Amino acid sequence: MNILITGIHGFVGSNLVVALKNHYILYGLDIVTPEKEGVVKTFVWKDVETTSFPIQKLPQFDAIIHLAGKAHDTKNQSASQVYFDINTGLTQKIFDFFLESSAKKFIFFSSVKAAADSVVGDMLTEDVIPTPVGPYGESKIAAESYIKEHFILPTTSPYGYSFSSEEENVKYSDKRVYILRPCMIHGPGNKGNLNLLYNVVKKGIPWPLGDFENKRSFTSIDNLCYVVEGLLTKDVASGIYHMGDDEALSTNELIALMCEAMGKEPHIWKMNRKMMEGCAGLGTLLHLPLNTERLRKLTENYVVSNEKIKSALGIDRMPVRAADGIMKTIRSF
Repeated sequence: MNILITGIHGFVGSNLVVALKNHYILYGLDIVTPEKEGVVKTFVWKDVETTSFPIQKLPQFDAIIHLAGKAHDTKNQSASQVYFDINTGLTQKIFDFFLESSAKKFIFFSSVKAAADSVVGDMLTEDVIPTPVGPYGESKIAAESYIKEHFILPTTSPYGYSFSSEEENVKYSDKRVYILRPCMIHGPGNKGNLNLLYNVVKKGIPWPLGDFENKRSFTSIDNLCYVVEGLLTKDVASGIYHMGDDEALSTNELIALMCEAMGKEPHIWKMNRKMMEGCAGLGTLLHLPLNTERLRKLTENYVVSNEKIKSALGIDRMPVRAADGIMKTIRSF
């Protein structure tokens, strides 16, 4: 099976290459083209424009995994249009290429932030009406919308998942399209928010928000690679699938795991909740680092259901437990 992976030199792309290279013929598509073990060749984006490089001159791909995109800038320093140019624009380009090509499967990496910035209720499921906040989530949902405008995906109903008539997709009836919405992905080599929290814990700085018992979902890179391989090899229906580990973890549990990995005692202070909320409110007025919005982000629940993807793959559990995946990531730091 020939597979084209966009953004192949990124964190997820590099891990997918390791997971897939022994069983598949891999090609890359990226803004840089260094040689990579397990990858036959990496193309650049102008190579998929039929005007400059006719489609018939490219290898015949069986599947396309679209990872390329602009990651969420937690410092909010990026211009909004950049997200739409990359996250929406590149998705439009590669999806048009997929529809013209002989490839049978298309896996698009969206994000749970395309569905919701905050979770209302117990957990986030695929039937939520998307309400993204900010250019990252908005650009991802715009990319999803473009895909759905050109390929009819199964729709949800209160009674479960109902599928579109075959006639609506008759032109592409042999193709499958998957929109994956992972929550925070982590693993060795990842430089995201877990790394920032790790550096705080490593310095011995006490965590003052122990009185807040939140739960958050994470996605181990090993579980993610397992799901992608399942989508490539099994006859899974097209659709939107949320992705996360089976267990949600609290920030207090994360800090305890980090300290365990470092052989340290955790310093978790249960400062009075009302007092911390008051301090955050004052921080908002005085433009301090701890403000109401940041406190909400640090302490809110964000639990994502992975039941639909597990059901589609015919499994009861993800192969890697959430705590084990987190420990593997932390030890790599």
